[in-house]
Amino acid sequence: MTAGAAPAVGAGEGAPILGPDAAVCAHGKSPAILVDITGLSNRNGTVRVRTFGGATSTWFDKTKWQTKVEIPTPRTEPIRVCMPVAAPGNYAIDVRHDANANGETDRKDGGGASGNPRVTVWDFIFGRKPSPKQTAVHVGQGVTEISVTMMYLSGTSLKPLSETRK
Repeated sequence: MTAGAAPAVGAGEGAPILGPDAAVCAHGKSPAILVDITGLSNRNGTVRVRTFGGATSTWFDKTKWQTKVEIPTPRTEPIRVCMPVAAPGNYAIDVRHDANANGETDRKDGGGASGNPRVTVWDFIFGRKPSPKQTAVHVGQGVTEISVTMMYLSGTSLKPLSETRK
């Protein structure tokens, strides 16, 4: 087992929980979000997961995240990243796949968010954020598990790979 990984709780395939706080999700007693990430276009680069809390008007602002984890892209799915939160409440998650690990957003990079909202290029251009009603994750005293499906540019929309190949 690699550093920062803990055995998965309830994962049928024994997938490791990744991130520097993996043990928080493994023991399951502290408030945290366990993010299952699927649909990556390739196994290159890095995966970044961020947690947003507080006022929903600040969710997805580049500088308003509360917790950030960046890891080399794992070679196999499922990818499970533990994101501890300060207290029970409502949060949002965003995920970025930097496919070439250059630290910049490129046309081949992917993204996703809690609730798997539909997003267009126009949303980015005009600074429109996904609705808090769709992206909110309610976290209680333990670990809340969510799934984020990565989306990649196809025309003027971001879509899961299964939809971009049709």
